[in-house]
Parts: sequence; structure tokens; C-alpha cells
Amino acid sequence: MLYYGDRVKIYRMRVKFQKGKQRKFFDIVIKKLNCISLRGILQFGLDVSYDCLKNYYTERRLLPKDLFEDLCHISKINKEDLNVIYLKDDWGQVKGGKS
Repeated sequence: MLYYGDRVKIYRMRVKFQKGKQRKFFDIVIKKLNCISLRGILQFGLDVSYDCLKNYYTERRLLPKDLFEDLCHISKINKEDLNVIYLKDDWGQVKGGKS
């Protein structure tokens, strides 16, 4: 957790799938939850916007660990059966202000 004056920036662990597997994970979740589309996942009370879900679905961003675990729980997927890598909270940050 980093503090910027009165603002707090929270970093969360990320889940890294193999190339193309994150989209397949979402397809399985959509099918198991009996949703018509990706937008249907939002009806289960997840605290994420549709734009973020689209970014995760198209694999532009890595899935946060807590969202991954919530999706596995509500769709009854055993997360140990999935071949994923958990990345540290600070993964992808630039060190020392260098770009």
C-alpha cells in the first residue's frame, strides 16, 4: 500500500494465465453461471465495472487475485485445477522512477 498525501493506492496480487487461457476462463464462468454474455456476470454483485471486465476478458490486464477467487467461488470452479501463476503485489511497477 502506498500513500500519496491523503490518497491511498492499494496494490493487489494478480493472476497470470497462459496466453489465451484467461478468455477461456471467463467463457467457462459465463457458461457455468448461465449468463448470456460477459455483462451478465455483474448481476452476481461483483465490485468491478463492465469496462474492467472487458479488459480482463480481452487479456489487456491481468486478473486480480480476489476477483479470480470470487469468480471461482460463484461458478464452483476448483482454482487448483487451473494452471495459473500468482504475481506479487508490486509486479509491473517501474523501479526508481525509470520508464
